[in-house]
Amino acid sequence: MKEKYIEDLKEIKDIMNRSSRFISLSGLSGISAGISALIGAYFAYQTVYFEQDYLGYRRAFLTAESLTQLLLIAIGTLILAIGTGVYFTTRQTKKQNQKIWDVQTKRLLINLAIPLATGGILCLMLLAKGYIGIVAPLTLIFYGLGLINASKYTLNEIRSLGILEVILGLIAIQYIGYGLLFWSLGFGFLHIIYGIIMQLKYKS
Repeated sequence: MKEKYIEDLKEIKDIMNRSSRFISLSGLSGISAGISALIGAYFAYQTVYFEQDYLGYRRAFLTAESLTQLLLIAIGTLILAIGTGVYFTTRQTKKQNQKIWDVQTKRLLINLAIPLATGGILCLMLLAKGYIGIVAPLTLIFYGLGLINASKYTLNEIRSLGILEVILGLIAIQYIGYGLLFWSLGFGFLHIIYGIIMQLKYKS
């Protein structure tokens, strides 16, 4: 009887958790996002940093051609990361017999989008003015803030990832010339590590 009572309580808790949070994030989504970021970072390096000296904070204007290339790289990386993320998350959601689009999903995306949109617009403005070095740290910081802001509507591990991204971004401010390296660590390797942990922890 006692075991049945405990089992019922666990089931009730699981139902409440599913109704208040989006819990179908796939670890493979994090891994694929990390790989996409590393690919994008490589092409960005070839476009901006290759055979150029940007090892200090300085104002440097991009040519129209290189700016266009950076934007195309960013868009391509974003599409690849989102596309693979949606695929793996949708697959995970179907396995758990959950809805992919509900109130919690909307809340998650809105809370994530506000800091991301703000940071994205700011970074584009800085990039257009030639402040290349500060863009990478700011993307890490705003992305981290977005994860922290959205974490209350999904898995708790997202908050930890967000905090790490913010810390990494703040450290990157102190080493402006190495922003792309920190960007690769934050969006690339941290995502891959996070994805592996999530895949092992919530494997179903």
